[in-house]
Amino acid sequence: MTKKQPTYKDALIEIESIVDKIENGNPDVDQLGAMITRAVSLVKICKKNIRKTDTEINKALKELEE
Repeated sequence: MTKKQPTYKDALIEIESIVDKIENGNPDVDQLGAMITRAVSLVKICKKNIRKTDTEINKALKELEE
């Protein structure tokens, strides 16, 4: 079964949660490594979604100019 990627909003919420845990939770090195790895993965998802949305907006704007 394939795990569904989170939406931009869900990814951002999880990133914020990770940052809060790092700032306030004093995680050990093993936990910190896993948290950073997950945060990087989520940032990549956000960047991908932003690029996709940017492309869609630019396409729609070009269609308006025609």
